[in-house]
Amino acid sequence: LFFNFFVGLALLGFFHVNNKNHPFWRSSAELLMSPAPCHATTNVMFLKTHKTASSTILNILFRFTERYNLTVALPADQLFHLGYPERFVTNFVENFQTKGQNYNIMCNHLRFNPLEVHKVMPENTFYFSILRNPIALLESSYIYYKNVAPAFSSSKNVNEYLASPMKYYHKEDYMRNIYAKNNMWFDFGYDNNAEDNENYIQEVLKEIEQNFHLILIADYFDESMVLLKHTLCWDLDDVIYFKLNSRSNDTVQTLSPESKERIKTWCSLDWKLYLHFNQSFWRRIEENIGLEELEKEVNHLRMRQKELMETCLLGQEAVAKTRIKDKALLPFQSGAADILGYNLRPDLSNGTLENCQKMVMPELQYTSYLYSLQHPHKKRKPLAFPVPWRSSKE
Repeated sequence: LFFNFFVGLALLGFFHVNNKNHPFWRSSAELLMSPAPCHATTNVMFLKTHKTASSTILNILFRFTERYNLTVALPADQLFHLGYPERFVTNFVENFQTKGQNYNIMCNHLRFNPLEVHKVMPENTFYFSILRNPIALLESSYIYYKNVAPAFSSSKNVNEYLASPMKYYHKEDYMRNIYAKNNMWFDFGYDNNAEDNENYIQEVLKEIEQNFHLILIADYFDESMVLLKHTLCWDLDDVIYFKLNSRSNDTVQTLSPESKERIKTWCSLDWKLYLHFNQSFWRRIEENIGLEELEKEVNHLRMRQKELMETCLLGQEAVAKTRIKDKALLPFQSGAADILGYNLRPDLSNGTLENCQKMVMPELQYTSYLYSLQHPHKKRKPLAFPVPWRSSKE
């Protein structure tokens, strides 16, 4: 009885400490916590792949950084990516020469180069990334990078492009066309124009498994957040999110059945990458959580998300770029996409307002903000952040 009493007091103190860390979010009676005692992983490297819901994960990691007073390996100077599409080297990180391995989080876009990344991050860093079904990915990339990739800009629509991709895709211009073929393969540091050779593919898959502790699947994003929460010993509010960098449905082009099949061949490296890690993802779920428990936790996550949307958002939904009232919350717009954003409720108290702003903060603005905190004597990146943040830092 005495043992149970003192254990109860210890747990009560544990939850109390966590409540202090989340004074705004703890409006729910209960939040899911890890069932067994463990310590939150705070050294994390996230390979931010393109058009895979990775901007939402970056926001999660930036908010986690602030909660635990951590440091981020941020892009140097006026850049918002870590040298992409060049293969990563350490001088793409601001102040790396003086800070060495003092960074906790690394999550801005880069092309993976393990030897160089390991120089920046501590030895006990947790490495993870995310993949998306290449069929949906290529259509999204086509719209978003329409004005960037020559293979896209010279074709009328995605179905025309896929009907004869080699008519538009020229290997000599491949660095500008990286979004047009096997882009995830490229982000992991490999040749996106490599031949589809089974021995080569198996070798790459084995390397990725050695370099990364976990690969999430964007098509099952809520399930991915539950798995991430369990794996890193985080709590529910650490992985709660509002969907960022999504586009309006009227910019989605419908793929023909033929186009969907052609993507599997045209982007065969990405397709096999996705199939492999989709299997390992669900195997990891079954081994560590179980499908029944997963369903419960996904429902908890969605309930919590709904609760925070009611607290934070005017209209409780994302809106088109022309309807975003605070231009400091306007996401970067690209290609033919209409990237959605959010309007916050006007009646929020200062503390609640700042926390809600962080939930909806676009990638570039949040990067700019953290850069100003970590490197106050450096020239700021060319993007403003909301007034309450700006006034408190000036």
